[in-house]
Amino acid sequence: MLNYNSVIKNEIKQESISVKEISPVIKINLRGKKREFLTNVGKNLNMILPTESNTSTMSDKLTAIWLSPDEWMIISNELASKDTNKSDLYEMLFNSISKTNLGAVIDVTDQFVQLELKGENVYEIFSAGSPFNFNEFKEKKGSTTQTVLNHVDVILHHKDENILNLFVRRSFAEHLCSWIEDCGSRL
Repeated sequence: MLNYNSVIKNEIKQESISVKEISPVIKINLRGKKREFLTNVGKNLNMILPTESNTSTMSDKLTAIWLSPDEWMIISNELASKDTNKSDLYEMLFNSISKTNLGAVIDVTDQFVQLELKGENVYEIFSAGSPFNFNEFKEKKGSTTQTVLNHVDVILHHKDENILNLFVRRSFAEHLCSWIEDCGSRL
């Protein structure tokens, strides 16, 4: 892990929403199409990648988010050590996927900030800044989407009722957190 400062110094807590950064968490982008790619990833991760659009799969240690027909983001469900830039998961996938030309494995841990948003009004905040219709999304645990929130590209993962993981590029994270805090204070 690179030594980045946290985007949120303290957890944002309001009546309508709470926001906290989940850090450090391993995030890996996978790309591939071949059957051998899917088989190899399944064996290495001990889980099946989601193949239906806007869905995810979870195991005890990992979550796989569908991004496109040949792209997924793998997220660790556990915090990583802040003392190292090495990831055993990344090394294992890189050696079995990239080195064998089955697909691409890219460590995006430092590129994306993971925020956990909780609250009854979280979808009202999203509706204020996103063109996406959240009616079906909020009913399906494990659903995912890539959308725009206040002009910022984000990936959303419906973790549980009124609990979401939001992934945003590090350079936009502070701005987006300020907007969410401001929007939440107006509800």
